[in-house]
Amino acid sequence: MALVIEGEERIAAPVKKVWEALNDPEILKEAIPGCQSLEKNSDTEMAATVVLKIGPIKATFNGEVTLKNLKPPHSYTIQGEGKGGIAGFAKGGADVTLTEDGPDATVLKYAAKAEVGGKIAQLGSRLIQSTSKKLAGQFFSTFGDKVGA
Repeated sequence: MALVIEGEERIAAPVKKVWEALNDPEILKEAIPGCQSLEKNSDTEMAATVVLKIGPIKATFNGEVTLKNLKPPHSYTIQGEGKGGIAGFAKGGADVTLTEDGPDATVLKYAAKAEVGGKIAQLGSRLIQSTSKKLAGQFFSTFGDKVGA
């Protein structure tokens, strides 16, 4: 089952600061809902452990996060794939673009695609779609709060 989620967040920080935060594992870890660990393996690869509850299913996903198509400090693609054992798998990515909005603000736009399989996919597309939108919204709003603080 595939989903597409789009949105934008205005962040009270210059583009350069937002870009640095998008590449900072500590900030990403704090912003990713349910993230237990996020460790940098290289400049473009990280290993993550995320605990998510979707409807009645709670699962721990172990996976990889990769940064691609880097065009500092304006855009990149973040891709991830996680396996949640018996619960199934989740994979997806987001194209993220940063646009200056005056000297001290940035508009972050994202277009995310996600795919789930296994038991999670059996929960129904409406529940998965609404949970995915909520998680994406939580990530970008928490990220915005941390960077704009």
